[in-house]
Amino acid sequence: MPPPADIVKVAIEWPGANAQLIEMDQKRPLSSIIREVCDGWSLSGSEQFALRYADGPQLYITEQSRGEIKNGTILRLAISPARAARQLLERIQSHGIDARLEALKELAKLSADPTFAAEFINMEGIGTLARLVESGTHFGEMLAFTLTAFLELMDHGIVSWDLISLSFIKQIAGYVNQPMVDVSILQRSLAILESMVLNSHSLYHRVAQEITVGQLIGHLQVSNQEIQTYAIALINALFLKAPEDRRQEMASTLAQKHLRSIILNHVIRGNRPIKAEMAHQLYVLQVLTFNLLEERMMTKMDPNDQAQRDIIFELRRIAFDGENDPTGTEKRKAMYTKDYKMLGFTNHVNPAMDFTQTPPGMLALDNMLYLAKVHQDTYIRIVLENSSREDKHECPFGRCAIELTRMLCEILQVGELPNEGCNDYHPMFFTHDRAWEEFFCVCIQLLNKTWKEMRATAEDFNKVMQVVREQITRALAMKPASLDQLKNKLRGLNYSEILRLRQSERMSQDDFQSPPIIELRERIQPEILELIKQQRLNRLCDGSCFRKLGNRRRQEKFWFCRLSLNHKVLHYGDLDESPQGEVPFELLSDKIPVSDIKSVVTGKDCPHMKEKSALKQNKEVLELAFSVLYDPDETLNFVAPNKYEYCIWTDGLCALLGREMGSDLTRSDLDTLISMEMKLRLLDLENITIPEAPPPVPKEPSSYNFTYNYS
Repeated sequence: MPPPADIVKVAIEWPGANAQLIEMDQKRPLSSIIREVCDGWSLSGSEQFALRYADGPQLYITEQSRGEIKNGTILRLAISPARAARQLLERIQSHGIDARLEALKELAKLSADPTFAAEFINMEGIGTLARLVESGTHFGEMLAFTLTAFLELMDHGIVSWDLISLSFIKQIAGYVNQPMVDVSILQRSLAILESMVLNSHSLYHRVAQEITVGQLIGHLQVSNQEIQTYAIALINALFLKAPEDRRQEMASTLAQKHLRSIILNHVIRGNRPIKAEMAHQLYVLQVLTFNLLEERMMTKMDPNDQAQRDIIFELRRIAFDGENDPTGTEKRKAMYTKDYKMLGFTNHVNPAMDFTQTPPGMLALDNMLYLAKVHQDTYIRIVLENSSREDKHECPFGRCAIELTRMLCEILQVGELPNEGCNDYHPMFFTHDRAWEEFFCVCIQLLNKTWKEMRATAEDFNKVMQVVREQITRALAMKPASLDQLKNKLRGLNYSEILRLRQSERMSQDDFQSPPIIELRERIQPEILELIKQQRLNRLCDGSCFRKLGNRRRQEKFWFCRLSLNHKVLHYGDLDESPQGEVPFELLSDKIPVSDIKSVVTGKDCPHMKEKSALKQNKEVLELAFSVLYDPDETLNFVAPNKYEYCIWTDGLCALLGREMGSDLTRSDLDTLISMEMKLRLLDLENITIPEAPPPVPKEPSSYNFTYNYS
């Protein structure tokens, strides 16, 4: 017989004694168990003792954490947290260097335990450690253990970081700014400063005054990846907590100090593989850098701002060489309108209105101007190439650039805070000082190329954008190391390849478990379930004929049952023969209000299937049987003519009662219809009008009309 759930079998150790094997009753107070253990070894003063885990972090066991103890766990009897804290505090303040070093070493280990930490902090232990640091008399291992213990204690969140003194901050910052300092001391100092910045607004300003960005960047040029990681983490913390007006200034300073190229050469392209924490910090830096674009992304264009309008004039001038503008106002206005149409703006008369939606706001115009000035030949080629096409196949540059900017902001999550634990950084964004703009330039060329490959028209705009999004996200998932590699990846992901990949993925059942497909399936499923439910209820309204079984299970005659059109009443009655077509409600003399139905049971749970002989003699009848139980303790018993009718009726009755439809037929219908709907939606993306091509796949219907052959 297994032991009760509240009993755990454990071994408890004590130095120099044989271990005790006990059955720990989790309902007994922990103090009572400790007293019994102490008695077993003739130890007095049980209140001075506690239990700790013998392995792993060796945490103290409390009344709150004792539930985590498993059978077979090895525990250790130890001095209580309060006693340990008191002894260590005394030893830390002793004059003996060796005793103090050993005490700080033990403290650094114990400080991770929340129970011990609370006791040590209550004895003003953190203040003692801070004074040791501020004194400047500790070096090497002793200082490293002191900083480790301090950081571990503060991380429990028991004491506010705001209580830290300015002299302590200066001392820690001094270790970071020193050209030569012990690696362990530097690592812990960087971690302490990062915690100060992240946990206290006031300390951010103090740390920012003490730490030079140049010195932090210097720590990225070392060979120790741990130091590099902590240095980038502190840069990220300063970046994250900086006031908005200072972030751009800080970004400029980091650019002047060549932060990007130093990270690229000494971290990303270093000789060591990137560890998870470093990858996370690179991701955070990437997100914070792109978040500098948020202000422009959320800034609407002011159609009355001449400086902003001049940017649009500049786009037109570069594309069409505006030196030969006509002199007349009306002629100039007509030419401008024609040129703005050729540039692909939605509003030909006043294209400034195209930039009044946020996102992407003015960020889209910034991207377009960068392309026009830095990659002028590419810009002119895209504009003139499309202006010379037939109207129905021209790719509207302005509209595409605006929508592409919005898409890239979504893909790279511009304006969103970094996700904890995410390490999705892209090395190529560290290869160029204007990585965002260059990324846009690559993608706008991709969009123009894909538009031509799809032979798209204005009506296909959204479909083209969906294909381009897929091309970009697939390429990014390959983690290209540079923008040139990105171009190569995108070159291989042309429209034909996207179609091939889609077809391959649809044919692979395993790939149907990919997150986008699962998400689409989950989005479609409620609609399909509702559709199936309505079909089942409609079938119940049509009604079905059942054979009526007598006392001897002999087939005697037929009876018919159907649901009222308002779904409130089940009508049923006897028939002399199997009906041809629908049976009017008037011929069905009996009825059951749906509100009186308590449940639906099936198979051997049905009252008319209770006889053992029936179970033995006719398994088929058992599988087709179901009963409606209704007040007051009455039943309406069915034996369906076939499995299909059985599923239709049991599912329909469950839907009527607001319960889950669980038959094999429903699961099959659900899978079939979801697959049909998904194929229609996916194929619709590929349904681009191509000359001499078959007619396009129709748009997805809002509902399905599906019937079955009941014969």
